[in-house]
Amino acid sequence: MPLSAQQLDHAVSALRAVLPLSEPADVALGRYFREHHTLGARDRAFVAETVFGVLRRRLFLEHLAGSSTPRKLALAYLARPAGLGLRELEGSVTQEEVRWLKEIKAAPGDPLPLSVRTDFPQWLLEKLQTFMSEEDILTLARGMQQPAPLDLRVNTLLASRDEVLQALRDEGLEAAPTPFSPLGIRLGGKPALQKHPLFLSGKVEVQDEGSQLLGYLVAPGRHDMVVDFCAGAGGKTLLLGALMRSQGRIYAFDVAAKRLNNLKPRLKRSGLSNLHPQLISNENDLKVKRLHGKIDRVLVDAPCSGLGTLRRNPDLKWRQTPQSVEELRAKQAAILASAAKLLKPGGRLVYATCSLLPEENQDVVQAFLAQAPQFELLDCAQLLASQGIPLDTGRYLQIYPHSHGTDAFFAAVMERKAPAP
Repeated sequence: MPLSAQQLDHAVSALRAVLPLSEPADVALGRYFREHHTLGARDRAFVAETVFGVLRRRLFLEHLAGSSTPRKLALAYLARPAGLGLRELEGSVTQEEVRWLKEIKAAPGDPLPLSVRTDFPQWLLEKLQTFMSEEDILTLARGMQQPAPLDLRVNTLLASRDEVLQALRDEGLEAAPTPFSPLGIRLGGKPALQKHPLFLSGKVEVQDEGSQLLGYLVAPGRHDMVVDFCAGAGGKTLLLGALMRSQGRIYAFDVAAKRLNNLKPRLKRSGLSNLHPQLISNENDLKVKRLHGKIDRVLVDAPCSGLGTLRRNPDLKWRQTPQSVEELRAKQAAILASAAKLLKPGGRLVYATCSLLPEENQDVVQAFLAQAPQFELLDCAQLLASQGIPLDTGRYLQIYPHSHGTDAFFAAVMERKAPAP
């Protein structure tokens, strides 16, 4: 279908609103859509795909277009990565732009600088080069340049995965079990689910498969006391509650009231009664201290650079800096040290991020273990295998879009040793 001038104008205007990158891209885009509320669903989808497509391939498009103006970036994206033909574009562009687009279509793809091929800023590329080969970096980059699929988690309190799969397929939706998570479903395309009966009834939640796997590393018992230390909007907390069959007790800690408020409608839909959201001021809040030594399982999904989520949050690679990563390291170490104090002997501590960088991952864990000899590192592959999940990335969980089809996640599992008799 030919592109309309109105669709292109909105894509360019939305891109202009997002590109200062002074705030998250989805926040800026959401505001644009509220200001242009008459846009239909198809036009909104086109605008969003174009904006996020440009953010994923920004360096390549600037190189190709010889420009960083929103209109040229949008047109270069539509002509090359999106693959629209000139016939689809020519009705909404000038004759001069048609001639320019022919040149863009014909421009060679190689040889290009590594930063342009990967679409990673130079600082990030330099960090990756310290622990990855050029071939591995390129493979990772290609994975990050693809849009993320839509993954669901089935709430097994209310439905089985087979039931949900059948219901989705009966509607003509392309739905398949995720390869690793026993609760996951991967959908083809991007169907709108906010008003879907399965979503409204609490039978499914949107959750990346990689995030779901963290629940199986925590592996809470039904009657355990559990803390989700950085709960956010509660996706992993809800998963833990379902794994516990709504028994035991889960504390969902977070420092942001807005995030915890976003958990409330999800909690109501879920049917869980064992979950207790708790707003805390920091990792040393009295609400945390009163639970010292009483908890069986703690999940620390630490605040991080988010660089493992570039498929869905491509703006992060332009908004993060080496300085912001360094600041996060100090915060991660402080949170991990505080969370560890909650555990009783024999208790399990899971530290996780959606970052690619060892300085936010292995380095934080090793520094903690050096200071906390009462904890020992467990083997993630063995823990998952014991639950029938055939995923072996070594002692640490380290998964990537290009090899596992998930966001990039890191996790380490530690156990507080019981004192010698």
